[in-house]
Amino acid sequence: MFLKIVEVTPEVDSLVCAIIKRVGEEYGAVGEGYGPSDAEVENMSQHYSNINSLYLVAKLNGTVVGGCGVAPFNKSSDICELKKLFLLKESRGHGLGKSLTIKCLEYAKQQGYQQCYLDTLSNMDSAIRLYEKLGFEHLSESLSGTVHNACDVWMLKTL
Repeated sequence: MFLKIVEVTPEVDSLVCAIIKRVGEEYGAVGEGYGPSDAEVENMSQHYSNINSLYLVAKLNGTVVGGCGVAPFNKSSDICELKKLFLLKESRGHGLGKSLTIKCLEYAKQQGYQQCYLDTLSNMDSAIRLYEKLGFEHLSESLSGTVHNACDVWMLKTL
């Protein structure tokens, strides 16, 4: 198994988009209020070319299998958001999600963010366990300004 993590490029935008939508469907994250419906999904490389934003793509044996990003939360300079951690089913369980998330959190810390927020779905058990292991704590409600109002799990980590 050969893993390579690289920054998103225009050449893989359509692959990343297809993966996000496919995994979103798998977990019922379809429609308004869910990450896979965000406009950025159609053109991740352009969206994450902004300052203080990063989207990483995981390639397993040369094939794009998913990705994860970090960007300012609601235009904050102190709080970032972990975004769009989606991996194809066949690539899960190998530590890819952990590697992607750690690299995103390291980047966020280098950018001066103090906290990292995320929202997800309660049926994404393995992702929630990963976030808990990495020090994210559960919140009783979403942070003000979140656009994913269909999510039902909210977490925050101090960087």
